[in-house]
Amino acid sequence: MTQSDTLSSRPVKQPGPDHPITIARNPQRVVVKAGGRTVVDTRHALTLQEANYPAVHYIPRADVDMTLLERTDHATYCPYKGDCSYYSIPAGGDRATNAVWSYENPYDAVAAIKDYVAFYPDRVDAIELTD
Repeated sequence: MTQSDTLSSRPVKQPGPDHPITIARNPQRVVVKAGGRTVVDTRHALTLQEANYPAVHYIPRADVDMTLLERTDHATYCPYKGDCSYYSIPAGGDRATNAVWSYENPYDAVAAIKDYVAFYPDRVDAIELTD
């Protein structure tokens, strides 16, 4: 079996009434801190709400201090969004391993999150939302 056979055998699902996904512009200022450093300060976040999971704030890469992130080999797959890659925040120590994720080539249904990253709240010091 080739890699393309493996990729084509993975399920691809569409959001719908049984598993809704919405993506909306977040009007708030979002600041993410890790290891005592400000990693994000933006007013351009998107909020993705998937089914009954907690809302996730996706941040444009342009508003992330990418010099504080280190790409890892960790990867996952979501049948609704596609392949997911990860970054660690070395300044945050072990807790910040794989703290950041990104769908670099998301499926069409969630294309708006391309070139955005998201942060696990329990792997960073804070995700602050203010007006």
